[in-house]
Amino acid sequence: MIEIDAKLLAEAAGFARPPISNFRVGAFARGAGGKVYFGANVEFAGEALTFTVHAEQSAVVNAWMSGERALDVVGTSAAPCGYCRQFLNELASELMIVMPGESRSLSELLPSSFGPRDLGVDGGLLAPRDHALQIDDGDDVARAALAAANMSYAPYSKSYAGVAVRTHDGTIVNGAYAENAAFNPSLSPLQAALSQLNLRGFAWDAIAEVVLVRVDGMHDSSTRVVLAAIGHAPLRVVTARNSA
Repeated sequence: MIEIDAKLLAEAAGFARPPISNFRVGAFARGAGGKVYFGANVEFAGEALTFTVHAEQSAVVNAWMSGERALDVVGTSAAPCGYCRQFLNELASELMIVMPGESRSLSELLPSSFGPRDLGVDGGLLAPRDHALQIDDGDDVARAALAAANMSYAPYSKSYAGVAVRTHDGTIVNGAYAENAAFNPSLSPLQAALSQLNLRGFAWDAIAEVVLVRVDGMHDSSTRVVLAAIGHAPLRVVTARNSA
């Protein structure tokens, strides 16, 4: 059994924002080279529960946005729910899931699974990709959103999208759209960006501007809804075109 580092998970759980459940979850994802990435659950009061970012999602997206290409372990302070097990299945590789008192393979926790291979998709979430999208806006925030859109994982809808958030102190954080074969565990680009911002220790009122770069309107309404739930930062929506 892989030993869990309780102090590491406690530190990750310190980033949790659960105004609805008051249940704090910390997680970490370990890259194949040994680097560890934190994750924590984030909830949005007054909005649909489906907008919640689960701690395991947060950790995987943190690794992904940091350039990690393979994970071998995901640790969590509570047994992963079915939603998270399905999200992790999109990595298309075997994982060990470490929980308090036990460790099991993902295939053990999700038998007879449905995943990308069933829909003819190879590579998985962490595989490098570049969709060759371009935009006319040239500022730093829009370029960060474009970079996220170009790496986004949307093999089912092809609705590539990325979000960049600029804080009042000039920090820019981005997040890419991450789809799932079961659809519902998909993570929007704004959820990914806000999770990244949260892990850096920023409060929502630190947000000065948000830019969504996308190829179609699929993400527009959900981005506006979640953004309205946390403040009044302006949203700029930019349509990208394929340069290929």
